[in-house]
Amino acid sequence: MHIRIGFDIAFECAQSTPMLMMLRAHPSLGSRLVQQDYLVSDPVVAIDTYIDGFGNLASRTVLPAGRTRIWTEGVVYDDGEPDPVVPDARILPVQDLPEECLVYLLGSRYCETDHLGFVAWPLFGHLPENWSRVQAIVDYVHNHLTFSYPLARPTRTALEAHNERFAVCRDFAHLAIALCRAMNIPARYCTGYLGDIGVPYDPAPMDFSAWFEAYIGDRWYTFDARHNKPRIGRIVMARGRDATDVALTNSFGNAALVNFTVNTEEIVWPPAGEQAGTQANPPPEQQSPASLGAVHPVAGVA
Repeated sequence: MHIRIGFDIAFECAQSTPMLMMLRAHPSLGSRLVQQDYLVSDPVVAIDTYIDGFGNLASRTVLPAGRTRIWTEGVVYDDGEPDPVVPDARILPVQDLPEECLVYLLGSRYCETDHLGFVAWPLFGHLPENWSRVQAIVDYVHNHLTFSYPLARPTRTALEAHNERFAVCRDFAHLAIALCRAMNIPARYCTGYLGDIGVPYDPAPMDFSAWFEAYIGDRWYTFDARHNKPRIGRIVMARGRDATDVALTNSFGNAALVNFTVNTEEIVWPPAGEQAGTQANPPPEQQSPASLGAVHPVAGVA
């Protein structure tokens, strides 16, 4: 299947404001990204891209005073399979973990493993050291927290979510990550697109989503404590220790978000009248500046 991804956001700034953005599809998608999700802006601003310390495709710019619109649209190929479930995958002892996993055992800004260890071990310490222990953590978080947009706040930590029992998707992910790490299971935060594909349509406005990955067996596996079911069409934008590392935007000054729409939907590809292999979104050098806005792909990645 093919999935169209994209967003349309706008900021209002009183003065020129530097901004970091994590709004591109993850480089690991490779050739699955059949139409590139280049960033476009109005008015035109310079947008530079780079690979951050976690392997994400990040962008940086300076927004001018006034209103700036930033948008993109891309197309991703997906095999249509739900998130894998591997019941016999084993939790590895810390000494056997790859070095890349070790940072994902440590506490971080939103995941206070030192406080939540006292919660985790009595609840999960007796369970088998395999997939079922991670799933038990996911079940606990899914049942313990109640989803609530009106009660969302960007500073809520895993411990606060556990105590308050209200959450949005990032809080579900943070709490599950913190409990996994407290049990010596590497866990990392993911953000990206998750549309209503293979599930009943949700009439609520679409948003970006957050979930997590745990390292068990010999690889990272996807878990989603909010939905608690394998999903189809999950498209990663960025991975990190928690939301600090993969915030959609970080402004260094006052930038008011004045518009925010996200789109993720299954489509027929190529569009009617086009042949397979035709690039509906031509590379920047083939587009006029007036239609393009500001686009700066990273060589070898985009």
